[in-house]
Amino acid sequence: QVQLVESGGGLVQAGDSLRLSCAASLRTFSTYGMGWFRHTPGKEREFVAAVTGNGARTRYVDSVKGRFTISRDNAKNAVYLQMNSLKSEDTAVYYCAASSSSWSLNVEVSGYNYWGQGTQVTVSL
Repeated sequence: QVQLVESGGGLVQAGDSLRLSCAASLRTFSTYGMGWFRHTPGKEREFVAAVTGNGARTRYVDSVKGRFTISRDNAKNAVYLQMNSLKSEDTAVYYCAASSSSWSLNVEVSGYNYWGQGTQVTVSL
């Protein structure tokens, strides 16, 4: 059974940093593109960042460019989201997701096959 387990969320102040981690129980982890999404009540789940299976290419939503960095360690079956200069509008539940398309940087929820349970990030003013 595939499991994606996020960790690293919490309550921080605006301007602070957080690093989210996602541990994946995927036997061929490097063949999966990985993404981070976020969700706030009343809104649709929003794409945040994606990375290809080999880690060579990344993609970000405009609102986090220059502040967030997605990376992965295929030896550890893990993907990370380094979040700097956090803003109150970054408050959300953050989800890790895996796509069987290792080369595509999918921005759509439908492009991902597996999802984690989410981790809450709250940024106070």
